[in-house]
Amino acid sequence: MASPRVLGPHDGHLAILGGTGARLIIEGDDAGKRFALVEHPMQPCALAAPMHRHHREDEYSFVLEGSIGALLGDSVVIGNPGDLIFKPREEWHTFWNAGDAPARVLEILSPAGFENYFRELGADLISGPPDPQRLAALCARYALDMDMSSIPSLIQRFGVRFP
Repeated sequence: MASPRVLGPHDGHLAILGGTGARLIIEGDDAGKRFALVEHPMQPCALAAPMHRHHREDEYSFVLEGSIGALLGDSVVIGNPGDLIFKPREEWHTFWNAGDAPARVLEILSPAGFENYFRELGADLISGPPDPQRLAALCARYALDMDMSSIPSLIQRFGVRFP
């Protein structure tokens, strides 16, 4: 059982994922595997990921700073500070910093486990772009479908950069 504690604004493991980061604040082991809490600091106009879908987790993204765009299925939404964007499992989605200033999102992953994807991906990216076979194996381990072919159209449609 985890003990109560205060985490500061720089505590937790930070994975650098191109123009987006993933700071692991509360991990599954801290919360009985019920949820994980991850902060995503995002550079201006950064696309967080290609279109993807999770088979095990729901994601709840609370916008702390900036303007966050999200494509949820066929719907485009914009979240501003104080807004919550719900990305249910099994739904294709992506998100990006829709502004010219840094943005931050606090994301709840339920149930926990997917936070470790960010840890593994960040470790892999230290040595450069990911090997496609290793990336496919990583996605398979986390029950994640990723459509890499969506990147060019997302860049053109939303005026974003990746990575």
